[in-house]
This record gives sequence, C-alpha cells and structure tokens, in this order.
Amino acid sequence: MAELKLSDIIQDQVSKPSPIRQIMKMADRQNIINMGLDPDDIISFGGGWVNHPAPDEMRVAYIDLCNDRDQFHKSGGYSPTPGDPECRKLLARYEREIFGLKEFDEKNVIIGQSSTQITHDMFITIANPGDTILMLDPTYANYPGQIAFALPGSKIELFNVLDTETWSYVPDVQAKIDEFTELFSRVQPKVTLITAPDNPTSQNIPVELVEAMIEITAEHGAYLVIDHAYKTQYFGDAPPEFYSWSPSEYPNLITLHSNSKWSRGLGRRLGWIEASANIVNAMERTQQCTILCPDSLHQMVLVTYLQKALDDGSLKKYINYVRKDYERAAKVTVEAIDKNLKMPRLDPQGGLYSCIDVGTDGDTFVPEVLKNTGVLFIPGAGFGPSLKNAVRISYGPLVHDLDKIKLGMERVGEFINK
Repeated sequence: MAELKLSDIIQDQVSKPSPIRQIMKMADRQNIINMGLDPDDIISFGGGWVNHPAPDEMRVAYIDLCNDRDQFHKSGGYSPTPGDPECRKLLARYEREIFGLKEFDEKNVIIGQSSTQITHDMFITIANPGDTILMLDPTYANYPGQIAFALPGSKIELFNVLDTETWSYVPDVQAKIDEFTELFSRVQPKVTLITAPDNPTSQNIPVELVEAMIEITAEHGAYLVIDHAYKTQYFGDAPPEFYSWSPSEYPNLITLHSNSKWSRGLGRRLGWIEASANIVNAMERTQQCTILCPDSLHQMVLVTYLQKALDDGSLKKYINYVRKDYERAAKVTVEAIDKNLKMPRLDPQGGLYSCIDVGTDGDTFVPEVLKNTGVLFIPGAGFGPSLKNAVRISYGPLVHDLDKIKLGMERVGEFINK
C-alpha cells in the first residue's frame, strides 16, 4: 500500500502547535500528578476565558425554547446563510444603543458559527493567498495559524507596539504613527489586524493611532480589521471613540464580535461580523461553502433575550455590572503583582489580562514556577517576539475568587524572592 500523506499545510502547522494549547496540556490533571503536585492545589492564570454567569434571562430563554415542542422543532431547521433576519436586526440595535453606532442596521451584520470561524471566512473573502497581513506585536496567538490555513503563502508583518525597555504600550503616539506609515508604505498589506482591548496585553491602541490606520488603509484600498472580542469589557467611564465607528463612516472597516465574552457563551458558539453591505454580501457566499448557516437555536434564544433586555434596559445594566467585576479583578491582580513580584507589568485597560516582564525566557520561567509553586502562567513568546521574556496572566477565570489571585501571586513572590 502506498504511503498516505496529509496535506502540506497541515504537516507544516502540526509542527507549530498553539503555544497556549501546549501550556494548557501542561496543566492537564495527569501531568500535574506526574509532576508530584496536587491538581486541586493549582492556581491557574492561564485561562483566556470569562467566568461570570450568563444573563439569567438568557438561561430561561433556553429552557422555554426547549420546553416548547414547536419552537424546539423550528430550531432544528436551517437559518438563512447570513443569519436570522430578526437576530441580525437586534444585533444592529444592540450596537446602536450600547455603543452608539450610527447609520448601522442588519445589512451590516452577518452571523457565523463563532468569531474564529467567521474570521477564517473573512480572510478568504477579502484577501488572496500570498497577500501581506499586518498584525501587532504582541497580539493574539491564534492569528498566524488562521492566516496560514485561510491564505496559504501569505506573509505576516509585525508592527511593534510594546516598548520593552520602559515596558509601556505605545509610549509615543506620533512616533508610532510615523512608524506605521513607513511600514505600511513599504510592505503594502492587504489587511491590518488589531484587537481592542488587546489579547494578551489588555491595552487599547490610542485613538490617534487607530485614526491614522483607518485613513492610511483606506487610501491604499486595504482593510482595517478590529477584533472586538472583549469590547464590552473596557475599563473606565466610556469606551474609546473608535468603538462606535460604523461601516457607513468607514467602508474599509471590519469588526469581529462574539457571544463568548460578554454573555459567557464560550461553548455556545456564535459570532458575527460588522462591515459594509458589500462585504456582508460577499461573506454570504463564503459561508455557503463553509458552515452553510449559523446555529438556529442560539439565534432564536438571542432574539428572545435581546428583544426583552434592550426594551427594559437590563442588557446595559448587565454589561456594566460585569465590566466592573473585571475591572475590580484587574486592580486586585496588579496590586498583587506589585506587592509580591515587583516586576514591570501592564495596567489593564479592559479585557482579562496583564503581561509581566519576568526578565528571562518565559518558556523556561513558566514550568519552573509551576513545579515549585503550583501556579500556572502562559509564556509570552507565542504572542510575539516582544514578549519572549514575559508571561501573560489572566484574571478572567478568577473574577469571583479574588483571594486566590492574591494567594497565587504570594506563592510566586516567595519562590522568586528566595
């Protein structure tokens, strides 16, 4: 029998596993036991997920739907490829009322199976294999793999936004605008991709720099894509101005969204894209060949929940309440770092994370700390070269267990200060 071979791209990617998934394997219960540690005593700052409860009204909507024989039967049918029209309409209303988007309606929304899936389909829709994609350093560790699968042969260029000497994020805005302008002119990317708030740093790019990015990309017929996975988890009294940008103002702007973070729907997969009607229409054809249609049950529940929660104002109250919880957890985390580790770190502006400069290779630091303290961090190198001597920490899973955040930092502090 002739040798059976896998595709070239998967053979290449198997040799480049996700750094986050690799370290999460280290936290596997059996591996912890093999290290001579008690799995129940591990404190993990590795998880990139939220841990607040979903809206109770949403949970009840799932119960009611499943208890209604006709509605449950309906949920087993196909929805339109771009998503249920009523669900798209309510997502547009959600953006208008919560974030103030103008001239924005359902024609600017396409729903997918998840933000991960719809990002893959977006790349296929707006770029060609071999095109250059410009990303931040540091940035979300999953993007390079997604680009490799969606756009074989494409080149990734990195735009550094972290000054590792001062451990500050975009310390000189005008200098970074000039640097971006020069880099863009030189590499001519088809897509510039940023996250806000960012993963892994939980920073927001200064508005002036984002304004320069949208202007420069528009001038060159390129796209600016903003991943808003953590959009509702901004800290402070108001979100940055660009959170309310609409495709009616900026036709080359595409934003990525999901239910994962704001409603704690990580396993109930549903994501959507907001873009000009032309891009949404093109995305419909792509999705016809990838997922055919998004999940009907999740959309039906979302329609029921959003209709009520927008009408009675409870959605805005829920989002603000949850946002304050993560802001409180972030404050406890950085105070614990300052008290026990005394290492340079970033002050979160939203999201779930901070990054710490540990002064040595994070790939070596993380397993050593885990073995000696039972505390798990994520090595920084997978997020970009600027974080090679750093770790990412997440307070997301511990948002309602603040004492464990303090205890984890105390353990690491005792170890590194020996």
